[in-house]
Amino acid sequence: MDFRMDVVARILPYLLKGAVLTLELTTISVGLGVILGLFVALARISKSPILRFPAGAFIDFFRGTPLLAQLYLIHYGLPRLLGYTPNAWASGILALTLNASAYIAEIYRAGIQSIERGQMEASRSLGMTYGQAMRWVVIPQAVRRVVPPLGNEYIAMLKDSSLVSIISIEELMWRARLLNGSNMRSFEDFFTAAIIYLIMTLFFSWLLQKTERRLRTGDIR
Repeated sequence: MDFRMDVVARILPYLLKGAVLTLELTTISVGLGVILGLFVALARISKSPILRFPAGAFIDFFRGTPLLAQLYLIHYGLPRLLGYTPNAWASGILALTLNASAYIAEIYRAGIQSIERGQMEASRSLGMTYGQAMRWVVIPQAVRRVVPPLGNEYIAMLKDSSLVSIISIEELMWRARLLNGSNMRSFEDFFTAAIIYLIMTLFFSWLLQKTERRLRTGDIR
């Protein structure tokens, strides 16, 4: 079967609409994951076992099981167990957010623990509580260090978000599959989708490299 550029030109606008939704899913999920992940990380490094053990279990579960299984569990399993009608968009956002927050929590934990212990000791000697020292001294320094891995997590989630197509969210991969079912031009449909993913990941990789350079030179606010 020959490759036809006219097919690509025809399907491109339709796939680009799906790419916009892919970006929305990724941005919302990672944004929420950044917030939730910070709280999970703080619980994970807490001295209280009541906080530390549940946080560790949360991280282990969502990092140790496939995102696909998590999507099925949240979209099909929980509604059956709790007796409510599932919503694809809400299920997709929830699954992606929980998955991202588990990885982001470990990124935060590593960043916080990379700050020299003397910073905390000096803050406490000045009369700060543990919480104040974390808020005003440790976390601001850690956030600066975790920006590059957070960027990598965003890029990884951008690709992993294609899995939500299995619950009929009309993002990029769902649209490519729908096109393939109607026009039977498998190569053009999936090749075009792959190129769109490639362009998006290359763009954010370039943006991340620029950010890392600015962080190294200290030229970032």
